[in-house]
Amino acid sequence: MPASAERYLEVQRSEEFAQLRHRLRSYIFPTTVAFIVWYSLYVLLSAYARDFMAIKVIGNINVALIFGVLQFVSTFGIAWHYSRYAAQKLDPLADDIYNELENGPAAEPAAAATEGGNS
Repeated sequence: MPASAERYLEVQRSEEFAQLRHRLRSYIFPTTVAFIVWYSLYVLLSAYARDFMAIKVIGNINVALIFGVLQFVSTFGIAWHYSRYAAQKLDPLADDIYNELENGPAAEPAAAATEGGNS
């Protein structure tokens, strides 16, 4: 039986849901700010520090090219790290909330089984 709107609101107000939201936000917000700062640094250096970005490091590879490649590396690194973080910290809690929403609190199935056995 699908959960009612009231049940969804109850879950939304629960301590477990607040904890899930806190864990997600405590990862997403700082990571997003750090990445935006990192990306902005790359853009600003490319626009205003051309001499620095043009410094050749190895052969024709300059600082700008290294920063550009590091943008991709950091993007994939963040995605990989978030995947691990979610699997360890978010998914188990989200699964518990989902199971409780779909099946009711852990005490209800036992009570329902007892009632069903008396029929």
